[in-house]
Amino acid sequence: MTDKTNNAKAAQTAGDGVDYSQTLFLPQTEFPMRAGLPQREPELLARWARIDLYRKLREAGQGRDRFVLHDGPPYANGNIHIGHALNKVLKDLVTRSQQMLGYDSNYVPGWDCHGLPIEWKIEEQYRAKGLNKDDVPVVEFRKECRAFAEHWVDVQRNEFKRLGVEGDWAHPYLTMAYPAEAQIAREIMKFAETGQLYRGSKPVMWSVVEKTALAEAEVEYEEHTSDTIYVPFPVLNAPAKLAGAAIVIWTTTPWTIPGNRAISFHNKIAYGLYRVTAAPENNWAKVGATYILAKNLAESVFKAAKVEAFELVADVPADELAALTAAHPLRGHGYDFDVPLLDGDHVTDDAGTGFVHTAPSHGREDFDIWMANGRQLTGRGIETRIPYTVDADGRFTKEAPGFEGAQVITDKGDKGNANDVVIKALVEAGNIIARGRLKHQYPHSWRSKKPVIFRNTPQWFIAMDKPIGEAPSPTGIGEIAPTLGGNTDTLRNRALRAIKETEWVPAAGENRINGMIANRPDWVVSRQRAWGVPITVFVEKETKEVLVDAKVNAAIAQAFEAEGADAWFSDTDGARFLKPFGYEPAKYERVTDVLDVWFDSGSTHAFTLEKRADLRARRKDEGGNDRVMYLEGSDQHRGWFHSSLLESCGTRGRAPYDIVLTHGFCLDEKGEKMSKSKGNVTAPQDIIKDSGADILRLWVAAADYSDDLRIGKEILKTFVETYRKLRNTMRWMLGTLAHFSEEIRVSEPQTMPELERLMLHRLAELGPQVEEAYRTYDYKKVVFLLSQFMNTELSAFYFDVRKDALYCDPTSSHVRRSALTAVDHLFRCLTTWLAPILVFTAEEAWLERYPTEKAGEGSVHLERFAEAPASWLDPELAERWGKIRRVRRVVTGALELERAAKRIGSSLEAAPQVFVSDADLYAALSGVDLAEISITSDIRITNGEGPAEAFRLAEIPGVAVVSHRAAGIKCARSWKYFDPKTADAAYPEVTPRDAKALKELGVSA
Repeated sequence: MTDKTNNAKAAQTAGDGVDYSQTLFLPQTEFPMRAGLPQREPELLARWARIDLYRKLREAGQGRDRFVLHDGPPYANGNIHIGHALNKVLKDLVTRSQQMLGYDSNYVPGWDCHGLPIEWKIEEQYRAKGLNKDDVPVVEFRKECRAFAEHWVDVQRNEFKRLGVEGDWAHPYLTMAYPAEAQIAREIMKFAETGQLYRGSKPVMWSVVEKTALAEAEVEYEEHTSDTIYVPFPVLNAPAKLAGAAIVIWTTTPWTIPGNRAISFHNKIAYGLYRVTAAPENNWAKVGATYILAKNLAESVFKAAKVEAFELVADVPADELAALTAAHPLRGHGYDFDVPLLDGDHVTDDAGTGFVHTAPSHGREDFDIWMANGRQLTGRGIETRIPYTVDADGRFTKEAPGFEGAQVITDKGDKGNANDVVIKALVEAGNIIARGRLKHQYPHSWRSKKPVIFRNTPQWFIAMDKPIGEAPSPTGIGEIAPTLGGNTDTLRNRALRAIKETEWVPAAGENRINGMIANRPDWVVSRQRAWGVPITVFVEKETKEVLVDAKVNAAIAQAFEAEGADAWFSDTDGARFLKPFGYEPAKYERVTDVLDVWFDSGSTHAFTLEKRADLRARRKDEGGNDRVMYLEGSDQHRGWFHSSLLESCGTRGRAPYDIVLTHGFCLDEKGEKMSKSKGNVTAPQDIIKDSGADILRLWVAAADYSDDLRIGKEILKTFVETYRKLRNTMRWMLGTLAHFSEEIRVSEPQTMPELERLMLHRLAELGPQVEEAYRTYDYKKVVFLLSQFMNTELSAFYFDVRKDALYCDPTSSHVRRSALTAVDHLFRCLTTWLAPILVFTAEEAWLERYPTEKAGEGSVHLERFAEAPASWLDPELAERWGKIRRVRRVVTGALELERAAKRIGSSLEAAPQVFVSDADLYAALSGVDLAEISITSDIRITNGEGPAEAFRLAEIPGVAVVSHRAAGIKCARSWKYFDPKTADAAYPEVTPRDAKALKELGVSA
């Protein structure tokens, strides 16, 4: 904007005569330059509550196709952080923009209320009071958990609302609500009815600290230092060439040696028999000892074992290995069983020895290969039962002879003595050749931040590869043939098909979740905790089969509807649900494990999208056009997206969503993870207090959410400046439109001057681009398009040029009326297009522009995106004005030099001569008032090269400018320089144009 704005046409008084400033049509508005968002935003929130904006949005959406964003429930256990803010604002951008695109876009917030974090908080309170959780009735304990969650739901609700997020805050969904708990119970009972739910023995990730199994989504990998050992397993009944040899394994978990039941190898790896020929005295690996190793790893193994020299004795083919049996390294100490060799694809020769110590109680691959070879092992006379060597406290059981009571991990999460006692026993048995330490990535509980262990436990699982509808297998999934791929109706195959039918934003999300589903094990859904929805099944003690009775299941669900899941825990023997239907409670076990909270949240679609009339969608597979979106952080490919997909596919045969959008995580300005200890946390509450929620929303919208997002004070400063420019543009439009009324509207755009038609053309170009960006969730493009347009094309060009006509032209001026009409169109389009992002500022501007809306119950958020008709498009005009603006750039460049040299002050003091040798540019200037466009008092255009000393821009050849001062006198009203001979005799101080304006205003000189 030029110095006209800066000086604001202040006090143009000719001596004691007319105060010409009072005759100008200067901007008038109460829309403040300083936003004061921290104070203004709560006022707008109160207004939205008063007019019940949410209800009005639902009324406006009646009859439209639905776009439902189903809320991934945050956990109700603390104040929100910047990640929450990013997530909720993104969701609000989606729902508001889809509503303005013409959908009924409803958002119902939800909360995840069960689970370990809340239990921990209550247990901490107990410990502070010297109480023991186990001494408190479980129902009482659950009541305290419920009260804790209720408190944080209210806190977070207010914090989310303060972000400007619109939704049904009065009626959110809670996983702990009685109807929700009832539906979650119905969902798990559906899996039982179809035979997908089974109880099995399987190694799971176990948190000793938290005393529960953990799902993959509850684990994070952190650096950890482990003990490593190389252990020889003596070969039994070997052919002559292998007599006295031992197979060497390497492990980072010495404590799992008592659980060893096999050694795995790979038939594609080359193995050899090696003899030690030189070694230090008293070395564990003795001279003359022979070991079977992968050829690629022999050198590194002997180096670790401090062997000075060795030789290859013979190759050992895979078929020979398959026939071998080894002795456990602690044979004679309670481990007298044979150890078979099993061929496994998971074995590599990248590290270790080329053989994998296989303890089916302590690893997924170990378990899988053991179960896959079950029939063969039985045929060889090998006991296939998997031992329970480690208990819930991380201590060895009696099934680890010689080590009972030793701890793998303490209840504080520290390293126990299990490794030490096992290594000591191996040394004494003479079956260790090397030990060391390794720093590597190891699974930790994301809650306690402590290492987890794999241990064999009885748990409840949902089968991934069992044909759906078959009778349950009481002995576990190991007896069921895998059915990955093909058309078999399994949960895995249903989920893989559903992934292909879903739109993933960004597209890379499809490959990510596809790989996870394709390779995941059966879903462990049980947890040994108190605060959650129980696995509501009864198991017949004699047959070990799950009771499947529709009447029993209905009674359970009905009780939960009325009393919540506490009904299960208060009925200690199951009599309430069994006796009325002829079952003897003493013959049945009532399962007391609770469901994994991922099953809770994975079931939310069942008690929201299917139960609430305002969320029910008629999706494509039902012949409708409604769509359902899930939106969360990229970690939810293994979390909520994952569990929701499995739950819905298992019970309904399809995904619960049509679109899945993922975003990255929030980092500090250096790209580092935020932590209180580093002091680099940016809290949304602080941003709102200092700058306002609209600044935070602008940051979210402008960011590339598909990647991790950086935020901090310096980054926020740039968004404060971006916001300031956008606000000032809106403020100027509002002030200018104070002089507009429908009576002066130019209703036929084709009669407008070219400059106005150019602006309408740009609106008609921008409209589809903005809507397409909103339609494809590309909010950063919306911010870029609108910022660029408002700053570069409006503030720095159109508004600058048109201020003279808008402020000074007569009321009858067609140019002025056209410009006001164009600004009206600009305001309506830009305000609605910005509304989903700057929810408070757009509303403030809208209500300022339309007082009747403000007095009534209107809101910009009840509007659809303003339409810029395609009839406004004029590409030929735009091409011509592109050339005109190129010439203007050279003129303004020359004027800047004149101003810098203090040869002129205002550009109106100039009357440059413009030389144009480019034929296209010269032709484009025909009929154009270049002085008006360049904001000079006069301009002379000459067809030619111009003198050598003329100002030029290298990027715009064919244009040269020679600067001259304007001749004549300065108009007392518009500040333009003009020839006094042309003045109206009655108004000698002003230009003829200004004289006409004064006459129409009835002002005499």
